[in-house]
Amino acid sequence: MQITTIESLRAKIGSPHPSTETKKYKSLNEEALEFINASPFLVMTTSSSENNLDASPKGDQPGFVIAEDNKTLLIPDRPGNKLADGHLNILDNPTIGLIFFVPNTRETLRINGRAELIDDADVLDRLAARGRPALLATRVEIEECFFHCGKALIRSKLWQPDSWPERGNVSFGKMFVKRSDADPKIAALVDAEIEKDYQKNL
Repeated sequence: MQITTIESLRAKIGSPHPSTETKKYKSLNEEALEFINASPFLVMTTSSSENNLDASPKGDQPGFVIAEDNKTLLIPDRPGNKLADGHLNILDNPTIGLIFFVPNTRETLRINGRAELIDDADVLDRLAARGRPALLATRVEIEECFFHCGKALIRSKLWQPDSWPERGNVSFGKMFVKRSDADPKIAALVDAEIEKDYQKNL
């Protein structure tokens, strides 16, 4: 049965404890700032005005995201595939959602707000890594900030190495061959070029 009303949803999952709502802040508190400074990875979610959604991983050394103040974050953009789906969404609709992860910490930090793209030399230099400035920066004005409990990461055993499968590898070369009907021998060459890009163009 499809749930189509708030009443039926609440009848199924219940209502939050009154104290749960108080965990949502309008700006960064001390704990949130410490978490961001320790985080090497986040997922950025955006949507166009026509509801074209994008969830993009962003990662670098811990502290790669800078808090300008307790209401504003700067997120660097590094070399990528140039599709720019998230950037295009921000130009169309500034609404943004972030979720920060810290390795071996079960809880995550969620932030919602409004974003803009910044091309300012001083800002990009502040966000530099490996001797190069950021390509662009996403400035986020925080509207909501809160910690999410660790149940999802506990259930998934994400930080438990003994539960991990053998290291995986996605072959973009094989996928290219399938979609373009190219010579299968091309696959290894494509994967080799991507590996070079991983090593030299972070």
